[in-house]
Amino acid sequence: MTENNGYEVVVVGAGAAGLSAALVLGRSRRRTLVVDAGEPRNAPSAHMQGYLSRDGMSPAEFLAVGREEIARYGVELVRDRVVDVAREGDFAAVLASGRTVRARHLVIATGLTDELPPVPGLAERFGRDVVHCPYCHGWEVRDLPTGVLATSPLSVHQALMVTQWSKDVRLFLHEVGEAELTDQDLRRLATAGVTVVPGEVAGLVTADDRLTGVRLADGTVHEREVLYAAPRAVPHNDLLIRLGAELRETPFGSYPVIDERGLTTVPGLWAAGNASGFAEQVINAASRGYRAGAAINGELLMADLDDSAS
Repeated sequence: MTENNGYEVVVVGAGAAGLSAALVLGRSRRRTLVVDAGEPRNAPSAHMQGYLSRDGMSPAEFLAVGREEIARYGVELVRDRVVDVAREGDFAAVLASGRTVRARHLVIATGLTDELPPVPGLAERFGRDVVHCPYCHGWEVRDLPTGVLATSPLSVHQALMVTQWSKDVRLFLHEVGEAELTDQDLRRLATAGVTVVPGEVAGLVTADDRLTGVRLADGTVHEREVLYAAPRAVPHNDLLIRLGAELRETPFGSYPVIDERGLTTVPGLWAAGNASGFAEQVINAASRGYRAGAAINGELLMADLDDSAS
């Protein structure tokens, strides 16, 4: 079913970026639809940190408040999934429900998925005492015996960063061989007081629903109460690819080439939040969405003025 609904903007994704873009567009009196599959990246976390005036708020509450706010300005939100997109003058987005909606501009705010290393017990504790970002979780787990699971040479940097929050840090090399550590890595790790532990991690040890240790393949257990594990980022970039947006390769996946406002290389196609980059924390994602929403309103206004004058 195709709707001649006259949307000016369709926003795909209702996380911080999508809701922020929708809020600006609604307040700009733009006919806006938000399509949300209900799969926020930070769902495993009980709290979000670092968002001024919202520090410690639960992600679920934050999104619920955002949905209420956009509704005040007439923005529509549907729980659905965009399964296909095309450019036919305007953008046509096909939803899983069978509905097709059209819009002059399209905002992709679909985020990414965190794929965790396949260590037994890791996924069950992710967002609790298995964490990935010291800026997100470091304060809450400060001064505890801490481990860092090395899955790439970048894990050395993570271990060094973590020492700002704990002075008892062990780097479990796991998928990183000792030979992969440079002299500079070893010097910095030693200076920071990080203990380097060779060997593969076989699993986690828990007691009373809390992490108590990290078990190596040889059976050795290291007592730890916190483990940092960097997931592999899988950007949700399928819709961008289908519309021909240029992508750039990064160590954390493929992301669209965008200008400072969030516009991709396809006119009218925008990206915000973790759909535009790996390191967009909630507050950064909201900022990206705001910037894109304001830019879209300006683009629509000028296009309409030029059409009227011609």
